[in-house]
Amino acid sequence: MANIIFSIISVYIFILMGFISKMSFKEKIDDKTITIINVYFLQVFLTFWGLLLQPMDITLLYAPSAYLVVVLVVLFISILAARKLFTDQKERSIATVAAIIGNTGNLGIPINIAIFGESSIPYTTVVNLVNVFVVYTFGVYYYSRGNFDMKTSLTNIAKIPILWAAIIAIILSVNGYKPSPVVANMLVMGAYASITMQLFLFGIYLYGTKIKEIDKTLLSLVSSVKFIILPLIAFGVLYPLNLSPMIKGIVFIELMMPLAIANVNLASLYDCEPRVVTALVFISSVIFLGIIFVATKIISYF
Repeated sequence: MANIIFSIISVYIFILMGFISKMSFKEKIDDKTITIINVYFLQVFLTFWGLLLQPMDITLLYAPSAYLVVVLVVLFISILAARKLFTDQKERSIATVAAIIGNTGNLGIPINIAIFGESSIPYTTVVNLVNVFVVYTFGVYYYSRGNFDMKTSLTNIAKIPILWAAIIAIILSVNGYKPSPVVANMLVMGAYASITMQLFLFGIYLYGTKIKEIDKTLLSLVSSVKFIILPLIAFGVLYPLNLSPMIKGIVFIELMMPLAIANVNLASLYDCEPRVVTALVFISSVIFLGIIFVATKIISYF
């Protein structure tokens, strides 16, 4: 349990640094510039590093397949609920997609290591891969829809370099490519720079965010989908599967991760209420501090 707590604290330190930097320098720090540098450049390194770290193995596909099934079911429910509850397109977009974009990488991987050990890394890596595709397809589309029409939103998906980087990395991995030490070191540098900047950016957006101004319906829906509906569906899907308890537990823990900072990146990139999204990510992160201990008890039933 102590390992889980320290894993969370180590991540939140960089968020605090981002908050303090914005509080200290205010307008001298340009939020949008940092977002563009991270999304269009540094996260390409993160994608290559994550996908080339572990050779692709067909036996590893069970975990991400189960993860994707749960995400798609929850997305369908969110679409129906958002259409019924919101008339504002930006709020509808946020309500539709925010809850399914979890922090499976920066937080999910270290927490699963703390619970299951390093044997969890191959599974968390491929689950995170699926989450990357969810973020940069459904995530890009719906956050883009806050300001653009359907055609433009679909075009925006193709403009994101991370998606193409992921496809290239998968092709290289399937064909047995292994980075040389020099290339591996370069990817590691870019990957950790991206992770740090992403956490830093979250702290920057936290400054000036007013949680009280969030629409209560939006907050209630996103929180309910994330921490009530999604866990129930996840347990219902995973429990009868003929998989090892460890794999089921890893997938369940990954699905329980709080809203990813990638939500903030996309909301900022497409001007879809980034401050509101930041507040939702923050609130989910606070709730998660209690939920994670409940989740570790639930996985004992698999």
